Amino acid sequence: MVAGLLLAGGAGRRMGTPKALVRLHGEPLAVRAVKALQAGGCGPVTVVLGARADDVTDVLRAAGLGTAGSDVGVVVAEDWDEGMGASLRRGLGSLTHLPGTGAALVHLVDLPGVGPEAIRRVAEGAGHASLRRAAYDGVPGHPVLLGRDHWSGVVGSSAGDAGARGYLAGHPALELVECADVAVPDDVDTPAQLRRLAGVSPATGVRR
Repeated sequence: MVAGLLLAGGAGRRMGTPKALVRLHGEPLAVRAVKALQAGGCGPVTVVLGARADDVTDVLRAAGLGTAGSDVGVVVAEDWDEGMGASLRRGLGSLTHLPGTGAALVHLVDLPGVGPEAIRRVAEGAGHASLRRAAYDGVPGHPVLLGRDHWSGVVGSSAGDAGARGYLAGHPALELVECADVAVPDDVDTPAQLRRLAGVSPATGVRR
């Protein structure tokens, strides 16, 4: 079983609000990302929150996620402001108690152009020893697949905003999975980037 792990704890300072709460075509990015993980075959899905955790939880519940029977859980990284590493440690720690989970598919909330197709491709046939990362024209990106055998190593090396980067760098087991044909890896850090992704001209506000 491949569990989905969504890191959604940042404050989104350049955006002006946590990116988990930002809406694209009317849908919060947190909801969009959870649905992508589910449609990509991951389950259960755990969402790691931090900044404005109560507000993000409310948004998920309003969409029928994060409630009893939804197969979506929410955990809070109290030290979220340390960076992505804190969220990754908290998320992997919460998965150790899930029986039958052989791997975790780690996804970021600010990648709305990465959908079920890329997730399914990276997660396909994963097992305890798997270590995979999506690539876009050969450039490593997200999502990242961490087999259970690697969790303790990732937790031990995750710090700041680097996440699993240090563990993955040069690891002999790492496989790159090309996904440029099915996903766009651009993250959304600013309102201008969001408008461009939504097909709206930053200058006029008119959809192209």
